Amino acid sequence: MDDTMISMLQMAGKGYGCSQILILLALEARGEHSPALVRAAAGLAYGCGTGKGSCGVLTGGCCVLGLFAGKGSDQEQESDKLMLMLQELSDWFSEHVGSRYGGIECQAIVGDEGPRAARQRCGVILAETYTKVMDILVSNGFDL
Repeated sequence: MDDTMISMLQMAGKGYGCSQILILLALEARGEHSPALVRAAAGLAYGCGTGKGSCGVLTGGCCVLGLFAGKGSDQEQESDKLMLMLQELSDWFSEHVGSRYGGIECQAIVGDEGPRAARQRCGVILAETYTKVMDILVSNGFDL
C-alpha cells in the first residue's frame, strides 16, 4: 500500500466522500487548501445524491482536471487540452469501470446497498481513477 492509498483511507475514515478525496489529493499536490472547493465536491457524491447520476469518482476526477487546466479568473485562459483530457477520462472510466458494473451511474456501481456498503469497491475505483487522472495530466504537460 502506497502513501496515496494510506491518505485516501485516512480521508475516508474522516468522513470525506469519493469526490472530496480526489479534490483533497489534488489540492495537496498543488500545495493548496480550499475548504470551499472540498465542500462543493460533496455535491457530487453518490451520483449527485440520488445514485442515478454519474459516479462521484468520475465527476470528481473531471473536477481535478479542471482544477489544473480550467479557467479560474478573468486573467486566465482555459487550456486547449482540457476538453480532450475530460474525454479521455470519461472514455477510460466507461470502459474500465462502466463495463465491469453495467454503467457509470453510482447506483449501477454500488448496487442497491448504497455507497457505504461498497466502500472497498469504491476505494479500488478511487485509487485507479486518481492514478489515471495524474497520468492524463502528466502526459499533457502539467507539472504536478
